[in-house]
Amino acid sequence: MEFGKEDYKGGAGGLRSGESRCAAVLIEFAVSPMTSLSSHFPQRATTWKLRTRTLALGPRPLLMGIVNATPDSFSDGGQFPEPQAAIKHGLDLVAQGADILDVGGESTRPYSMPVDAALELRRVRPVIAGLKRQTSLPISIDTMKAAVAKATLDEGVEIINDITGLADPQMIAVALAGGAGVCAMHMQGTPQTMQDDPRYGDVVREVFDYLRGRRDALVAAGISRERIALDIGIGFGKTHQHNVDLLAACHKFHELSCPLIAGPSRKGFIAKVLRDKEAPRDPATAGVACALAAQGVQIIRVHDVRGVRQALLLFEALGGIDGQAARLAE
Repeated sequence: MEFGKEDYKGGAGGLRSGESRCAAVLIEFAVSPMTSLSSHFPQRATTWKLRTRTLALGPRPLLMGIVNATPDSFSDGGQFPEPQAAIKHGLDLVAQGADILDVGGESTRPYSMPVDAALELRRVRPVIAGLKRQTSLPISIDTMKAAVAKATLDEGVEIINDITGLADPQMIAVALAGGAGVCAMHMQGTPQTMQDDPRYGDVVREVFDYLRGRRDALVAAGISRERIALDIGIGFGKTHQHNVDLLAACHKFHELSCPLIAGPSRKGFIAKVLRDKEAPRDPATAGVACALAAQGVQIIRVHDVRGVRQALLLFEALGGIDGQAARLAE
């Protein structure tokens, strides 16, 4: 039953104002041990159809490694200014265990300045070409521009990852013509305005309703549901509390029957929870990833693939979803 019907009681199971949403999720899972993902989340998507292949979505989340070919992304902007550096970084992520590479040529951090399609393509094209020559992993293009998506699909990209939720009809047309997998994300406002003063009556309900609307609009436009993934948009027009509430309630979004993508990596809410702006955020990101795995989230977008993968392997070995410890090789 989807949100908006009589069983919906609020962002994290009907808590009273001020109670911890994270606590609600932990309590729910503690008193109802999960025997399997399918039994606990019967509407959870188990495949994602891309341009030339279909990804199986098992109990361990797939990791989407971030390859920013930008000078100003919020975490690693400027670290890989030349195509060869970005290609090497992408191949390092492959070696660390990435399942997907997400290449972007325009920063969408708060208050970032937009760039035109020509500059964005100059940044991403050589990176995509270099990666395609050296890895068979599916490549995603992180873009809001239909022209960028079309050009990179022609060069072998499998996924369009659009922070605007494919709001541009031309982007939908490109996705349809290219047969791409798509990721539609929620964002309140634009990168230039989204963190001015984000407000929601009920952030979980409102993001759910938006993503349901985007899913339905894309299906109505001809994109099959099997090709659509949805992203709750952590850090895009949300306060730290909004981010925590959404991450704790990710399991509710399985009712949309599309793969879920979450991007908590190195985001500001981590520093808020840790009460330390200077603390390294990769170890905490790994902790968030385990909480998402417990909720059946299918794909996690991260910078530190190795650390998150290792945390997920240990989560799985120590009982993970089904409560069964791994049998270790002698």
